[in-house]
Amino acid sequence: QVQLVESGGGLVQAGGSLRLSCVASGRIFRINAIGWYRQAPGKQRELVAGISSGGSTDYADSVKGRFTISRDNAKNTNYLQMNSLKPEDTAVYYCNEKVVSNSPYWGENEYWGQGTQVTVSS
Repeated sequence: QVQLVESGGGLVQAGGSLRLSCVASGRIFRINAIGWYRQAPGKQRELVAGISSGGSTDYADSVKGRFTISRDNAKNTNYLQMNSLKPEDTAVYYCNEKVVSNSPYWGENEYWGQGTQVTVSS
């Protein structure tokens, strides 16, 4: 089993910044793709940013130029740096990881964190 724990959310004024962190623990052989998703009240969960095992990144159009996703493989930790925040960025943010484990058997599974609230005031 693998656990993902997010942190770094909070209340910030428009134009401010926050950095979200996601730490993975448990039976980890390798972490492949990582994604940050968000879900606002009454809306579907959407992909905000993703990073591959090789470090390639991709962003939703709504956050390009403002958000940066990164990863520290040695620490099993990834980050979402959010700058120039807007009220429409208000949502619960979720970390998603595709993790390869070798116990009790080899395989890749997908895991979600519990979510962290980001609220941007105008």
